[in-house]
Amino acid sequence: MTTPDLLFALAGAGALLAAIMPPLLRKRPFSLPLVCLLGGMLVYLLPLPLPEPDPVANRGAVEHIAEICVVISLMGAGLAINRVIGRRRWSSTWRLLGLAMPLTVGAVAVAVWGLLGWPIAAALLIGAVLSPTDPVLASDVQVGEPVDSEKADDEVRFALTSEAGLNDGAGFPFVYAAITMALATAGTFGWVGEWVLVDVLYKIGAGIVGGLLIGRLLGRLFFHARTEKVRLAEHRDGFVALAATFLAYGATELVGGYGFIAVFVTACTVRNAERGHGYNGVLHGFVEQVERLLTAWLLLLLGGFIATGGLAALTWRGAAVGLLLVLVIRPVVGWLVQARGCADRRERAVIAFFGIRGIGSIYYLAYALGHADFGVLPEELWAVVGFTVLLSVALHGTTATPIMRRLDRMRGAAPEATPLATADA
Repeated sequence: MTTPDLLFALAGAGALLAAIMPPLLRKRPFSLPLVCLLGGMLVYLLPLPLPEPDPVANRGAVEHIAEICVVISLMGAGLAINRVIGRRRWSSTWRLLGLAMPLTVGAVAVAVWGLLGWPIAAALLIGAVLSPTDPVLASDVQVGEPVDSEKADDEVRFALTSEAGLNDGAGFPFVYAAITMALATAGTFGWVGEWVLVDVLYKIGAGIVGGLLIGRLLGRLFFHARTEKVRLAEHRDGFVALAATFLAYGATELVGGYGFIAVFVTACTVRNAERGHGYNGVLHGFVEQVERLLTAWLLLLLGGFIATGGLAALTWRGAAVGLLLVLVIRPVVGWLVQARGCADRRERAVIAFFGIRGIGSIYYLAYALGHADFGVLPEELWAVVGFTVLLSVALHGTTATPIMRRLDRMRGAAPEATPLATADA
């Protein structure tokens, strides 16, 4: 048995798993990410000639694979949101982005510095890496598919979807702050002004503007082109969603903006170009399938990383950081920032609890380690992040279905709506 042949077989098995499991798990307290994670652990415990899934040795590959998975997920999240953007309508989102995320970054950084005694730059990095809610693994608590009713987005699913769609990009300034701090001379803060102007204001602004411009251009091309042959909505090709994703991401990164923000804004703008058109459902359906496939493969590798000793460098103090984040910091901060918001008490509790960590955290850590030395062994950083992702996948993966079903029953049936993928264009 040669390794390439075995890898092809396992890739096929993972793809089948991604297709078969969601319908089987729909009403069960078990998620597809958890199944893939456990499957990867099982496969790597068998005596098979598999390459070691080492994120330290293969940092570049891990970074770019996770990057692709995240940007595709962001496109799917943006296309699925049925609520028109607005200050009041998106109140929960602004609170989670503007208040919850910075507070979480700071609280996690303090926990890392106090418990592990790591340098401030490394502590800030872990805070930045673990604070964003993941757009990839949070699908069980996110908006489903584009429908013909704006009211179909309940507050919990909308808040978690929009938060995940934007905070991966909004978390980048904190990652850059950690990188800059690690590279700067100890005790100097001359970099702060440039960080605010470039990494915060310019790059976020460029991401938003780039997403709006590209989204409007694509929306006009998809739905309103004068020539029917280039009016892509008439041809209903789902792979065009990948074209939009990579175009928005690449073009915005070329001008120094945050591509993650641009992809989500592009998706929302395309959706707003013709909100009731069935082509939105076609685009979302294709993206969702690609995202599910990539997620299955990545989590199989993450399971292999854990099974082959990836958490060997984890100490009880490192585990305590992950436990504090998932069980205390995110729930408390998420609850407090929503005071007097749109969500009722039950919804506030659910939104606060489901701050899921996953592929985005893996990307951020791989990216940062390629740009600076943080004074901590990479194996230790990966152990803390890997444990936190494992904890989140296990805890949130087993509680999402029962909690969301109970919440839906308590507030009554959701408004009926027709999925746009099946609606008449």
